[in-house]
Amino acid sequence: MCPGWVKTDMGGGGATREVEEGAATAVWLATLDNDAPTGGFFRDKKPIPW
Repeated sequence: MCPGWVKTDMGGGGATREVEEGAATAVWLATLDNDAPTGGFFRDKKPIPW
């Protein structure tokens, strides 16, 4: 998953996303049911190309 450009030490103050926004997809993926999508790349709870 891609958190996007997040306001962290690495992303810096100019980043466009808060930490909570960047973490939301990781939490969503970690708590999906067994029949959920796998093997993809996601941002904002949506598949993105990779």
